[in-house]
Amino acid sequence: MRDMYRKMHLANIVGKYVNGNMKRRDFLKNAGMLGLGAGCLGTMGTMSRKFIPQAHAGSHGIEWRGDMMDWLKDVSSPFRGQTVSLATESTPPSNAINTTLKPFFEEVTGIKVNIEVLPLEQVLQKLTLDVASGLGTYDTYYLDQSWMAAFRGDAEDPRELYAANPTLAMPNYNFDDFLGPLVDGISMYDGTMVGVPYDIPVFIMMYRDDVYKELGLSVPTTFDQYMSNAQVIQAAKLGHLNPDGRPIYGTNGQMKSGHYSLECDWTMFAWAFGGSITNPDGSFAGNDANGLAGMDYWTKLKEYMPSGVTSWTWDGQGQDILQGGSAQTISWGEFFPWWDSDESNVQGKMMAAACPAPASPLRSTSDCGYGEIPGVAHQGGSSLAVSKYSKNKDAAWLFAQWATSYETQVYITALGGGTGPTRSAVYDDERVKANNRSGNGTTRHLDVVRDAIFNDMGSEPDLPEWADMSSNMIPIELGRYFAGEYGSAKDCLDTIAKNFNKTVGV
Repeated sequence: MRDMYRKMHLANIVGKYVNGNMKRRDFLKNAGMLGLGAGCLGTMGTMSRKFIPQAHAGSHGIEWRGDMMDWLKDVSSPFRGQTVSLATESTPPSNAINTTLKPFFEEVTGIKVNIEVLPLEQVLQKLTLDVASGLGTYDTYYLDQSWMAAFRGDAEDPRELYAANPTLAMPNYNFDDFLGPLVDGISMYDGTMVGVPYDIPVFIMMYRDDVYKELGLSVPTTFDQYMSNAQVIQAAKLGHLNPDGRPIYGTNGQMKSGHYSLECDWTMFAWAFGGSITNPDGSFAGNDANGLAGMDYWTKLKEYMPSGVTSWTWDGQGQDILQGGSAQTISWGEFFPWWDSDESNVQGKMMAAACPAPASPLRSTSDCGYGEIPGVAHQGGSSLAVSKYSKNKDAAWLFAQWATSYETQVYITALGGGTGPTRSAVYDDERVKANNRSGNGTTRHLDVVRDAIFNDMGSEPDLPEWADMSSNMIPIELGRYFAGEYGSAKDCLDTIAKNFNKTVGV
């Protein structure tokens, strides 16, 4: 299929899905064959990321350091009056820029910035229509990591933009400051840098400090200790620690049948017990001895979760701890500022820690297929790119550099975003460290997030069919297992293996 027709067909099926004329399963299957990777509706799926705190507009005492804003004023004069457009999911960077920061850019450059914050499936629809038509309706693209294969030819390599026009190359932009694992994991495809790292959700461990102190528990460094803590917490009930008296469960999860969130938890346990999703020959590996060990542990751990866990995606999981329902979890670090906000029943009580060490040595990437990288800290992320079809490409490039610059990332983070910065030096900026306390806009979890990115981060395999398998086939069968429809975990994983291998042709 020629590339133009592929893009037109992709735009057509996305439109049908968004308008309710195509089932999710059929959409994912078609999208996968057209180059959209795992979780093509994003790590946060079709739901909006409701748990991300919004940046609060108003006076924040923002003072831009260095010469960046003066430089922008000097070089932007040819582009005054132009408009740069972006369609984006609700993410910490997009929220902070749209509600608070973009007036600063608009004032010094004279460039208007139009940001549409939409459900992720609508972002994908607008992107596919834009690249299929080549009209350049959007000058910059929000690209989920799983979209890289599909849109790699539609975005400018930012390194080439930087080198091609020194006049518009932001001084001290410093590509090397972006965290290396993120550049490799969410911005690169087959040697091309499709965008620059923009947003990075990643798994960390989080627990209630008041519960741990009440029971004399230590922060677990192994999965055996994590299980033991869950058992002790469950037995203690501890309703007196909650305002409404509700009992506190040992842990929780995001285990809704047929949903990508369930697959995210499964991969974490498979990797943690030395397993992987794939073998080097491309076949399914999740039903080997290590994969079964992870399933056995997870099955046991579920006994210490609320009964509603099998109806929860990430949103239900987050709400549970927000309301005081469970005392510990291994999940998205983006939850942490929400749980420390004024709307939380556990404000000031949650602590962040590294994920427990793998129960068995992590499988090497060379012993997996399709670029899979085992790691306990399951990750998702996005990049910001400049469209090849933009009619205001120079203005878009100035905006993209500013939006991902060191100074802008400092304020994105300080305004209470949720995910960790994608630049290394921002973690140690004193303006970010100033929020290292309990309350709205906390950054006291970020050292743990940075450590997870460098030392624990795991990434799923990259193959076209993974979109359908990760969001349908695998979590459907896992859901059937937890509903008691399989006689054993091995039966479930063997079924997944059979379906997987048939799909990929091995």
